[in-house]
Amino acid sequence: MSSCSAFSIGSELFESGIWETVIPRSRAGSWRLRQVEMSFLQDPSFFSMGMWSIGVGAIGAAALALFLANTDIFLAKPQKAALEYLEDIELKTLEKDAVTFKAKALWEKNGAVIMAVRRPGCFLCREEAADLSSLKPKLDELGVPLYAVVKEHVKNEVKDFQPYFKGEIFLDEKKMFYGPQRRKMMFMGFVRLGVWQNFFRAWNGGFSGNLEGEGFILGGVFVMGPGKQGILLEHREKEFGDKVNLTSVLEAARKIKPQTSASEKK
Repeated sequence: MSSCSAFSIGSELFESGIWETVIPRSRAGSWRLRQVEMSFLQDPSFFSMGMWSIGVGAIGAAALALFLANTDIFLAKPQKAALEYLEDIELKTLEKDAVTFKAKALWEKNGAVIMAVRRPGCFLCREEAADLSSLKPKLDELGVPLYAVVKEHVKNEVKDFQPYFKGEIFLDEKKMFYGPQRRKMMFMGFVRLGVWQNFFRAWNGGFSGNLEGEGFILGGVFVMGPGKQGILLEHREKEFGDKVNLTSVLEAARKIKPQTSASEKK
C-alpha cells in the first residue's frame, strides 16, 4: 500500500469520526478500571479482613511463645556437682575481718543442710528459708547443722534475711555453689505459670521483699554427708520459687552418719 493511500484512508477515518469514537472509549475503559481498583482499596471490609488476619497471626504466635515458655524445653539443664568440686569451694565469713575457709569444713564431721540463696531480698527465697528453718528442731535432734551461702553482700540484705533463716550464713563470692554450670532465668520467668503460682503462694503466706542484688542466677539446696559420704540430696531451683521438698530434706538428713574418730583415721 502506498503512503498516499494510507494517508487517504486515515483522513477518511478521521473525517468520518471513527477515531473520535474509538479513542475516547479506550480512555474511558482504562478510567473505569482505575475506578474499580480504587473502589476495591477503599472498601473497609478489605482492610478489616487484613487486620483481622494479622491479629489472628499475632495471637497465634503469642500463644505458641507462651506455651513454649511454660515447658522445660528452653530451661538450662542443671549439671550435678561432684563432692570434690563442692569441697574445694572458698567461703568467707560476713564479719568485718572476714575469714576464708574451704566449704568442706561445714559438713566434714556432722554433715550439713546448705541453702544456696538466689537473692536474700527475694520474698520467694525468704519463704524457702523460713521453710527450711522450720526443720531446725529436727535437724538439731539429728545433730545436723543448717547453713546458707549468698553470692553477694549488699547493704543490709543478709541482715534482713537472717530473721527468716535460723542458721549461719557465709559468702560465696565466686558463686561456686551455683555451679558447676550456672543457670539463669531471665524475664522468661515472668510468663511461666508456675512462677506466678509461687508468687501468689508466698504473698498469701505474708512474705515480702525488695529488688536489691542479683537475682537471675538460680540457687538450690544440698544435704551433705560427713567426710566422703557424699551428696545425699541436691535440689537445683528450676524456676523462681521452686522450693525443695522438706520431706526429702529430712529423709536425706536421717541418712547422715556422723564422722567418728575411727572413720576419720580411715
